[in-house]
Amino acid sequence: MLAEMLQLPVEDKIFYAVLVFSWTVYLWEAYLAFRQRRIYRSTMHVPTELGKIMDSETFEKSRLYQLDKSNFGFWSGLYSETEGTLILLLGGIPFLWRISGTVTARFGLGPEYEISQSLVFLMLATLFSALTGLPWSLYNTFVIEEKHGFNQQTLGFFLKDALKKFAVTQCILLPVTSLLLYIIKIGGDYFFIYAWLFTLIVSLVLVTIYADYIAPLFDKFTPLPDGELKTDIESMAKSISFPLTKIYVVEGSKRSSHSNAYFYGFFKNKRIVLFDTLLEDYSPLNQSGEGETAATEQKDENEASGDESKLKPKNKKQGCSNPEVLAVLGHELGHWKLGHTIKNIVISQMNSFLCFFLFAALIGRKELFLAFGFHDSQPTLIGLMIIFQFIFSPYNELLSFCLTVLSRRFEFQADRFARGLGRSTELYSALIKLNKDNLGFPVADWLFSMWHYSHPPLLERLRALTGPKQD
Repeated sequence: MLAEMLQLPVEDKIFYAVLVFSWTVYLWEAYLAFRQRRIYRSTMHVPTELGKIMDSETFEKSRLYQLDKSNFGFWSGLYSETEGTLILLLGGIPFLWRISGTVTARFGLGPEYEISQSLVFLMLATLFSALTGLPWSLYNTFVIEEKHGFNQQTLGFFLKDALKKFAVTQCILLPVTSLLLYIIKIGGDYFFIYAWLFTLIVSLVLVTIYADYIAPLFDKFTPLPDGELKTDIESMAKSISFPLTKIYVVEGSKRSSHSNAYFYGFFKNKRIVLFDTLLEDYSPLNQSGEGETAATEQKDENEASGDESKLKPKNKKQGCSNPEVLAVLGHELGHWKLGHTIKNIVISQMNSFLCFFLFAALIGRKELFLAFGFHDSQPTLIGLMIIFQFIFSPYNELLSFCLTVLSRRFEFQADRFARGLGRSTELYSALIKLNKDNLGFPVADWLFSMWHYSHPPLLERLRALTGPKQD
């Protein structure tokens, strides 16, 4: 068998190597998920060391939620891997390229209009991906998330949101791709430098405008009202020289009861965004009993604005108290103060430059195109797809693991920064609350967590917060 494989043409070796590696990664991921599912099934009671931070009811809810998510991930992952394999085996990529050529020909554009054909190909490929992924997304949202009390969307809201996301994606993706292809075409021997610079500029622009112009298309952003929380956030930002200009609350509760917080912006123009589900005093999901009137008013306001999301009053408090929110932000601002954001940008751009450099070295290899069914042409977009998605896949897996390890290190450092601000007690309780609110399961298989967790497991973070301080 091995001898026969060695006798194959180079293009066939490349094709089968891509398939074998793809299935190897899938089987590895499936094995890790199996190990973690075994933890979910076997850990039926709260471990002794968790007895003081998690009650039995919450523990069981989180166990069942994570088990459902893991089972769903198995089937969706198997479908995705099978679909990708069939696309390669049946020549789906060259077939879609020919369809794109037929479409552009109807408008009088021949093969020489490669960029136009590439844009049609890209639009059809993303449409296919959106349609095949829709049933899985619907099941995840309206079965799993709904079953465990997280989903706040109606079907109408979900579908309108999906259409809006697709439209916005096309409005960004198509112009950016056309300019990138044009730069590669006219860039000469050093096109990889110009292509890298272009993608760097695009990424910086998108980061800058996302929260101001793109995110508000999907969610409502309102300034945090004046009060104790806003004053305390501004004071903390000032104490570490964080150039804060605005603080927003985003209406995340209309989609899900999961919570989050982040900051964005460059130079002296930083903004902080808090999900309303993070704020105990602001979350509409806390409205119950005496808060029923407020929930009704919020519902009427949503209906008046055409918002078809639904609010589900909860019996338990959602989110964190103001001191805990400050501790969470102390952690987030620690990422800025310790240079984690800049380091991640530098690593990302170094990787991007390396990939474009290697792409420049490989794009002329005809056997790469032959391996995936392109015998008469070597389209630049197809070359980008083959090299970045398939040829670089071993490197991408290794890089992803290294970045996961680095991310966990950064999380510990940001926790220590918040502790240095005198907020270890509040961060400790906030981490417990957020874990409960999001039904995070606190017990993890060591190999699964090592490979997948970008944040350290809850117990490790809590131990670090209460252990001796480290320089």
